[in-house]
Amino acid sequence: MNITFLGPAYPYRGGIAAFNNRLAQELIAEGHNVKIETFTVQYPNFLFPGKSQFSDDEAPKDLNITRSVNSVNPLNWLKVGNKIKNDSPDILIVRYWMPFMAPSLGKISRIVKKNNKTKIIAIVDNFIPHEKRIGDQTLSKYFTNSVDAFITMSKAVLNDISKINSSKIISYTPHPIYDIYGSLLDKSKAIDKLKLPKENKYILFFGLIRDYKGLDLLLDAMKNEEIKQLGIKLIVAGEFYSNKEKYTNQIKENNITDNVILVSKFIPDNEVNLYFSASDIIVQPYKTATQSGVTQIAYHFNKPMLVTNVGGLPEIVPHNKCGYVVSKNANEISNSLLDFYINKREKHFAPFIEKEKEKYEWNKLTQTIFNIFNELKKGQ
Repeated sequence: MNITFLGPAYPYRGGIAAFNNRLAQELIAEGHNVKIETFTVQYPNFLFPGKSQFSDDEAPKDLNITRSVNSVNPLNWLKVGNKIKNDSPDILIVRYWMPFMAPSLGKISRIVKKNNKTKIIAIVDNFIPHEKRIGDQTLSKYFTNSVDAFITMSKAVLNDISKINSSKIISYTPHPIYDIYGSLLDKSKAIDKLKLPKENKYILFFGLIRDYKGLDLLLDAMKNEEIKQLGIKLIVAGEFYSNKEKYTNQIKENNITDNVILVSKFIPDNEVNLYFSASDIIVQPYKTATQSGVTQIAYHFNKPMLVTNVGGLPEIVPHNKCGYVVSKNANEISNSLLDFYINKREKHFAPFIEKEKEKYEWNKLTQTIFNIFNELKKGQ
C-alpha cells in the first residue's frame, strides 16, 4: 500500500517523532511504500519550553521524510492538504497529541478527504491534555470530525474520544516497545561510563520534566531515612520543561542533595541505554497519564517499573509482576522501593517482564492499522 504520515519525524526530537520513524520503518519492512510529511514549523519558539526542538542524532535510514507543514500558517495547510490529496495514498496516518495541532492537522485532513480514496487514521496520544487550557475540547472535536478512525494506546484515551465521537471506529492497541535505543549493557559498565560511584544503587526518573509527571512526589519519597541508609541514588535524566528551581529547592529542603543526580538535558538516543542499563528500577510517579513511552523503553531493557495508578499505566505494568502500581503518595513510593531492594525483587520480576513484553511488538500495531483500513473499505 501507499501510506503517508502526517506528524513529527526526524529532524524533530522526542518520543512522538521517534515513534513515527520506527512505525514507518516497520511498514516499509512489511513491503509498503511510506512517505512522511513533517513540520517546517512545529511550535513557534515562544511556545516551546525546551532548549531545542531538533535532534543531534543521525537521520534514520531509508525514510522518505519531507519537511512541509507549518503548524501556524493556514495558507500552508491548503498547500500540504492538496499535495497529499493529489498523491492519493491509500492511508494517511495522522499523529494527534495536543489541541494546538488541531487546526493544522484537521484542515489538512479535510482537504485530503476530498479525493474520496484516502482513509485517514489518527493515532492519538492524548485527547485531553495533561495541562488543560480553555478551548481544548472544541479544538479536539474539530480534529475528530476530520478523520475516519482512531487508534489509541491507552483505554483512558479511548474513553475520552468516545465521549465526543462514538460513531467512528476507535481501536485500542498498546504502545509498542521502543527498540531503537541500542542494547542492554552490563550494569557495572554502564555505571562506569556515566562516571557514577559503583557502591550505590540507582533508580531512574527519565524524560522531559513537567509538573504532571510527579517528580516532587519522588523527591519526597527519597527523604526516607531507610532509603538513604541503603545507598539508593535517584538519577533524574531529562530536560526541565517546568520550573527547575522549584525542584532544586525541594532537594535542598529534603536534605537529599547527595542522593539525587540531576542530568538536566535532553538525553540523546545514543545515551539512553546507559541510563537504563545503570538503573535497577524505573520510577514514573505521574499525577496524570495516558500511556508512556518510558515504560516501553523500560521493557526493551528488561527493567522493572514503579508507576502510579493513573491513566493507562496500570494496564501496562502488572502489579507485583513487572513492578509496582501505587497511589500518588510519597510514602507508598518509598515503601515499594524499600520492598524492591530489601526483598531483592529484581530476579522475581525478570521472567514476568520477559513474558509481558511480547504483547508490545510493532506488527500488532500495523495489523490494527490494516484491520481498520479494511473495515473502512467495507463501509464505503
